[in-house]
Amino acid sequence: MNVISPAIGSWYKELQQGAIFEVVAVDESAQTIETQMIDGELSSYDLDSWRELLIEEVEEPEDWSNAYEMNNEDIVDPDAAIRPEDWSGPLNNIESDIVNGIFDEL
Repeated sequence: MNVISPAIGSWYKELQQGAIFEVVAVDESAQTIETQMIDGELSSYDLDSWRELLIEEVEEPEDWSNAYEMNNEDIVDPDAAIRPEDWSGPLNNIESDIVNGIFDEL
């Protein structure tokens, strides 16, 4: 019987099959635990099924992003400033209601 509480963002290894997964959500009201396998597959467990699992907590795998075909250039630095390519402003892209001198009434 499993006594490990699921924690969002933590990685676990299911000992019988060797599957490695991350807990991505815990729904207290529905008593479900949403997980994502290292290959990207999503699954969910009810609280009773979670308690029946033979698992251990493990470190985050180094290659967890392989399932998403991400490389280091794809991962966004949260401290990096985001600058738009077009600095003209969003209002310049709004189309006019006047086309060929005729006002378009809605």
